[in-house]
Amino acid sequence: MPLPLYLLAVAVFAMGTSEFMLAGLVPEIAADFGVSVATAGLLTSAFAIGMVVGAPLMAALARTWSRRISLSGFLVTFLVAHVVGALTDSFPVLFATRVVAAFANAGFLAVALTAAADLVPADRKGRALSVLLAGTTVATVVGVPGGALLGTLVGWRATFWAVALLCLPAALAVVRGIPGATGGPGGAFLRPELTQLRRPRLVVVLLLGALVNAATFATFAFLAPIVTDVARLGPLWIPVVLALFGLGCFVGVTVAGRLSDRHPGAVVAVGGPLLLAGWLVFGLTAGAPVALPVLAFVQGALSFAVGGTLITRVLYEAADAPTMAGSYATAALNVGAAAGPAIAAATLTAGVGQLGPVWTSGSLVALALVVVLRFRRFLRPGSDDGRRP
Repeated sequence: MPLPLYLLAVAVFAMGTSEFMLAGLVPEIAADFGVSVATAGLLTSAFAIGMVVGAPLMAALARTWSRRISLSGFLVTFLVAHVVGALTDSFPVLFATRVVAAFANAGFLAVALTAAADLVPADRKGRALSVLLAGTTVATVVGVPGGALLGTLVGWRATFWAVALLCLPAALAVVRGIPGATGGPGGAFLRPELTQLRRPRLVVVLLLGALVNAATFATFAFLAPIVTDVARLGPLWIPVVLALFGLGCFVGVTVAGRLSDRHPGAVVAVGGPLLLAGWLVFGLTAGAPVALPVLAFVQGALSFAVGGTLITRVLYEAADAPTMAGSYATAALNVGAAAGPAIAAATLTAGVGQLGPVWTSGSLVALALVVVLRFRRFLRPGSDDGRRP
C-alpha cells in the first residue's frame, strides 16, 4: 500500500477519535449540562446526521479543488469546531459544533475514500478501504478509551482539546504527503454521477451498509452506561471495554479487507448470522462482568468485518461516479450512525430498559439479513469491479 494512504489514515484516526469519543463521555456531558443521558447520546446522532448531509454536499463542493487544499481545509474547520465545543457552556452550541465538525469530517472522508481508491490498482479497493478504516478502528482502540479515561480524570472538555491538537500533525501529514491534483472534472458532469443512485445494486448495498452500521452504533453510543449500570463495573472499566470493542473492530476490518474484494458474499453470509447471534447473547449476558468485555471484542470484530465489506461494495457499485463514490460510502456509514443511536435512545425513554440499545442492534441486523436473503445476488462481484472509481 502506498505511503499517502497511511497518511490519510492518520487524519482519519484524529477524526474517528472525535466521532466515537462521546460513547465514553455521555454520562459526564449529561451531568454537566443538566440533560438526560438519552439527550446527551443524541450528540452522536447530530454528528452522524452532519456526516450524512455533508458527505455529498462537501464532495460536490470540492470536486474541482486541489485534494491537498480540500483535505487540509476540512481538517482546519474540524479543529476550530472542537475548540468552540471545548469552551462552550451551552448544550445547543455544543450540538451545533458537532454538526459543523461532522460536515468537515464528511468532506474529508468523502475525498479521502476516492483518493484512496485512485492510489491502488482497481481490484484492491477493499484493501485500501481497510487501511483507512484501520485509522477509525485504532481510534476506537486508543483514542476513544484514552478520551474516556481523560474525561474521567480531568473532565470531558479535555478530550475536545486533545482532538484539536491531534488535527495539527494530521494536517501536516496531508500537506506533505497528498498530491495536489484536483478531485475530478467540473460540475457539468455531476448529474451523471448522481444518476448512479438509481441503480438497484448500489441502493441495496447502501441500505445494507446503513443497517449494519446502525446496529453497531445503537449499542456503541450507550456502551458506557451499560458498563456501569448493567454490568455494575466501575467508571474506569469504560475505557477498557471501549478499547476491547475497538481492538475487535481493527481485527475485523483487517481480516475482511483481505476478503472483501473477491469474496464479499461469503463474508456477509458467515459474518451476518454470527453478528445477530452475538447481539442476542450480548443482551442475555451483559449483566455478567466477565461476559461483557469478551462480547465487546467479538461484536466489534463482526460488526466491522461485515460493515466494512458492505462499504467496499459501495465503492465497486459506484464505479461510474468517480468523484462522488466516496460520499456515497460515507453517507451509508453515517445514515446508520445517525439512525442507530436515535432508535436506541427511543427505547431508553420508552421503558424497554437499559439493554434497549442491544436489542435494537439485534433487530437491525435481523432486518439486514432479510434483505440479504432477498437480494444476495447483489453481493457477488460484478463485471464492473475492475473499474476504478
